[in-house]
Amino acid sequence: MEKNNKTDNSRRDFLKNVAVASVGATGLLSATSGFANTANVATAIKHSNSKMQDWLIFDGLGAVYDPNFDYEANKDVGPYFISERTKRDIRASGLTVLRQTTGAVHASYPGDNTFETAISNISWAHEWIYRNSDFLTLIKSTDDILTAKKNNKIGITLGFQNSHALGKNVDLVDVFRSLGVLTMQLTYNGQNQLGGGANANEKIKLTDFGHKAIEKMNDSKVIIDLSHGGRQTCLDAIRASKSPVTISHSGCRALADFPRNKTDEEMKLLADKGGLFGLYFMPFLAADSNATGRHLVAHIEHALNICGEDHVAFGTDGTYVGIDDMEKHREKTAKFTQKRLDSGAAAAGEKIGNVNLLPDLAGPEQFLKIADMLSRRGHKEATIEKIFGINAMRLMKEVWG
Repeated sequence: MEKNNKTDNSRRDFLKNVAVASVGATGLLSATSGFANTANVATAIKHSNSKMQDWLIFDGLGAVYDPNFDYEANKDVGPYFISERTKRDIRASGLTVLRQTTGAVHASYPGDNTFETAISNISWAHEWIYRNSDFLTLIKSTDDILTAKKNNKIGITLGFQNSHALGKNVDLVDVFRSLGVLTMQLTYNGQNQLGGGANANEKIKLTDFGHKAIEKMNDSKVIIDLSHGGRQTCLDAIRASKSPVTISHSGCRALADFPRNKTDEEMKLLADKGGLFGLYFMPFLAADSNATGRHLVAHIEHALNICGEDHVAFGTDGTYVGIDDMEKHREKTAKFTQKRLDSGAAAAGEKIGNVNLLPDLAGPEQFLKIADMLSRRGHKEATIEKIFGINAMRLMKEVWG
């Protein structure tokens, strides 16, 4: 009992420090006399943008890139280039930290060296952060997040979207963690040596190796991510883990029946064990794959009902830069989607003609717009604050230590 009290007191002290350091969502919302009383979100943005910079916002899966920039036609800029537009829009969004995908994501084939690919991609990420150190900083602890905020830098925490790079050796968890990979998603959409993904048979169980990998990740203080996981693998992994886990970027299957979305059973079990459910800003939020901010709010509210306000967050699975020409972007996305379909990497619901974002929210105002929508629906400022960052900070502190 004494140990639990110490843990609870430590968690309360940490959250108190975070709230003081960040000013919190309450500072932002009250500064505009409450979003619910603001007639136009543009007015809210105009009057609260400075306060937004004091708000801790965590994105469970994000991307630092400019969708308007033609990287193929401008290869001379090099592999570490970040446009000034990207920097400006990300800073304007109020983002504090995002999880950046690294490692070897897609399905492996005989002869592929997923370990070598993972090391190469991690090396690139470190060099990318170093070369953009005026803007980015590597996150290896929750203290680093607060320091990044203080220094006006965007924090980058590295994570796998596929743990097949472990091969048959769970000790590689420590190797990758030492390189800054603090979150490991067990599977991508297919099946690997740990279990089944969203495109595989949903009855595939967590394997024996998957159980060993989870035990090692727990011991090494690595956050386990079950996004993209198949239903049974997900349930098995939640039950097997001694530490709370995350589903960093997904949706609610009760509202849109896609394999990439999670059932109420998975979501409730996740929350009951202290985990975190992150909503993505993706087309899978709507049954016809044409989702908008309205669909996102519906999924947030369903997640709040199933998981509780202490266990809901965001994992946008996108960028923060505004789209200048949506039709041109749709054409570009179609080519990208076709490649994913051809390679087998695409999930059910990915369609030619869709965009992998919510068009009415795209751009640096997306977080403010969501806060406005939630406030108009009657959600309390404290709840909004938790969703935007406090819940994620709690999970990271609990697992990373």
